[in-house]
Amino acid sequence: MSTTVGNLARASALSIGALALAVMGGPALAWQPTKTVEFIVPAGSGGGADQMARLVDGIVKKYKLMDQPMVVINKSGGAGAEGFLYVKDAKGDPHKIIITLSNLFTTPLATGVPFNWKDLTPVSMLALDQFILWVNADTPYKTAQEYIAAVKKAGPNKMKMGGTGSKQEDQIITVALQKQTGTKFTYVPFKGGGAVNTQLAGKHIDSSVNNPIEGVANWRGGKVRPLCVFDEQRLIYKDKITETMSWSDIPTCKEAGVDVEYLMLRGIFMPGGVTDEQRDFYVQLLKKVRDTPEWKAFMEKGAFNQTALTGDEYKNWVAKAEQVHKDLMKEAGFLAK
Repeated sequence: MSTTVGNLARASALSIGALALAVMGGPALAWQPTKTVEFIVPAGSGGGADQMARLVDGIVKKYKLMDQPMVVINKSGGAGAEGFLYVKDAKGDPHKIIITLSNLFTTPLATGVPFNWKDLTPVSMLALDQFILWVNADTPYKTAQEYIAAVKKAGPNKMKMGGTGSKQEDQIITVALQKQTGTKFTYVPFKGGGAVNTQLAGKHIDSSVNNPIEGVANWRGGKVRPLCVFDEQRLIYKDKITETMSWSDIPTCKEAGVDVEYLMLRGIFMPGGVTDEQRDFYVQLLKKVRDTPEWKAFMEKGAFNQTALTGDEYKNWVAKAEQVHKDLMKEAGFLAK
């Protein structure tokens, strides 16, 4: 089975003082925050969404891109439902924003919680995040085919695949992997990608499908090993992470005989009922963030697909991605009854 989320992505050093002047330049905006902005993360600490939110917050503070303070708040309960319902209930409040991952779609589809992305206001797609099949570096597996063969030899449910949450991206990919390869893992859910990578480095699970940013430190430290990336093409980043490998050296899973693709949204939304002027403030704010060297370094460190969308392009992408996730989850048997 070949999934198609990846295809959606195809549709589309200054000094601190000098950079701050550049990004703050231009005409005054019609609206600006008048109190603290709450930046909600519908996931646990240490994962990809949390890291990205805290980077955005740090850049905003460093370059003084906003007069009011910003505070990052994790609301991970119910596979992110806590965070989504919190922002949904804040209709009309322009002082709350939320960073989304694919649980924007998977959580309501899997749980029936009364939330849909249309309850929110799309602001900006910041990037698309990759998924990589990781194993512990002390294992003998050098390729995805070698690992899949070992899983088959071990027998059903003998090997543990760790992931973030249940019936979310990581488990969807795991189910697709099983159907494509004829394997059967015991899926072990954790609260966030940081915990997943820690468990893999500690040999408490056999593999994971974590994002690059969640695995890079332990990869550089020689504790985990990437086997393949779930995209139709290799990553573009060529700087060495270890002595012998860069991101671009990791084969695609399809190259490795595993025909599964998946890309995840990293995007920003506001509550419903806000004005165009309020939304546009954050569109411009995030554009300034993406222009900084810190953001560009983060994109390379985490091997992100740097697709960025706003307006109708972003809204249309989200609508298509929702349908793709609905199809994937139906096939996996994950839809709420």
